Amino acid sequence: MNKRILAMFALLATFWGTSFVAIEVGLHAFPPLLFAALRYDVAGLIILGYALWTTDQWLPRAKTEWLLVTITGVFIIAAYHGLLYLGEQHVPGAIAAVIISLSPILTAVFASALLPNERLRPLGVVGLLAGLVGVVIIADPNPNNLLSSGMLGIVLVFLGGASFALGSVLTRPFKTSLPLATLEGWAMLVGSGILHVVSFARGESFAAIEWTLPAVTSLVYLTLISGVVAFLLYFELLDILGPIEINLIGYLEPVVATVMSFALLGHVIGTTTLTGFVAIFIGFGLIKRDALHAVLTVASTRARQTAQRF
Repeated sequence: MNKRILAMFALLATFWGTSFVAIEVGLHAFPPLLFAALRYDVAGLIILGYALWTTDQWLPRAKTEWLLVTITGVFIIAAYHGLLYLGEQHVPGAIAAVIISLSPILTAVFASALLPNERLRPLGVVGLLAGLVGVVIIADPNPNNLLSSGMLGIVLVFLGGASFALGSVLTRPFKTSLPLATLEGWAMLVGSGILHVVSFARGESFAAIEWTLPAVTSLVYLTLISGVVAFLLYFELLDILGPIEINLIGYLEPVVATVMSFALLGHVIGTTTLTGFVAIFIGFGLIKRDALHAVLTVASTRARQTAQRF
């Protein structure tokens, strides 16, 4: 990777890693699902405006394109963020980030179950078990905490990560020319609409919002920086790096979230959580070992070519 790509990668990890802490801060003032819905109301409109400005198709046309938008909006925007925000009412943002880092492993599992050409091999099964062991280590289940608030939060965040992974797999068979910005903009609006409906059904209301400076700051940051700017960076890096290398961003996010959680909120992540994260990362390495080897080979070749120029 050149310096520009490394800088973009680091920025994306920072923007998405700090989002877990920003969510934790905002949840002190916003009802959870309404909070998520408001974030994607604004972000969706801005991304859609970007699509209108930079692409030749700002509106899905075919039924398959609308189906792709719907799947993305339901699983990746509404279900993932709804469960994440609900979960972060009970666990710190840094722990939520570690649990969400399991998503690439769950993606491989769902792909193995639903896509005929992506079966898990024996080492892949070991990787899955390592990832699940990591989550169990973080949860630290025992008879005294099985019904605790923290355990509920871990389960909700885990289900959110599973929803994200399932949505990612369900969208793979679609072959359309729909621009990514158009897809994401409409998916955000579909997802925010669903979140508003469920928020209303839960009895959440605008009257419950406390418009404090930290609350407004967290909403603006999540909408503009972790939402709009980060997604635009993601689009560009996805084109440059491909899906395997961009997946590695998920393993920098917990590091950023941990540092920011300590710096802003004074939260210290314990040895148990760090051990669980290491197990999850090992699981990802086992499942994606061939792809990672290919990525490292290409990176090594590029580095040698660069060195030879000098």
